[in-house]
Amino acid sequence: MKRIIMFCLLFSFLSIYVQAQNANKEEKIVIRTSAQCEQCKERIEKALAYERGVKKAELNLETKEVSVWYKPSKTTPEKIRKAISLVGYDADDVTAEPKAYSKLPACCKKPDDPLHEEHKWRW
Repeated sequence: MKRIIMFCLLFSFLSIYVQAQNANKEEKIVIRTSAQCEQCKERIEKALAYERGVKKAELNLETKEVSVWYKPSKTTPEKIRKAISLVGYDADDVTAEPKAYSKLPACCKKPDDPLHEEHKWRW
């Protein structure tokens, strides 16, 4: 009988330990963005710094990809993509929120956008 009780206690302890380890585990996701310049980098990284569960975010302007380290127990990749779109940028297949995108400076808009600096009519 003592062996059964000891086994149950040991199993319970191990289960709690494994769950605690998984709760603290961080994952990394790489998201393709529509970022164009240093202002975009600052804007996206700042927004993600305030996102619950995000531990670190780094945008590479050359590749236009943001690497995000996050706790899966606190947030999801979908929520991270949504946070980026709410700042005005595309995030993988999630398009930028139109109202936020319209407020971006011209240098931060996509090159093929008719409102981009290079495509403005010069009178």
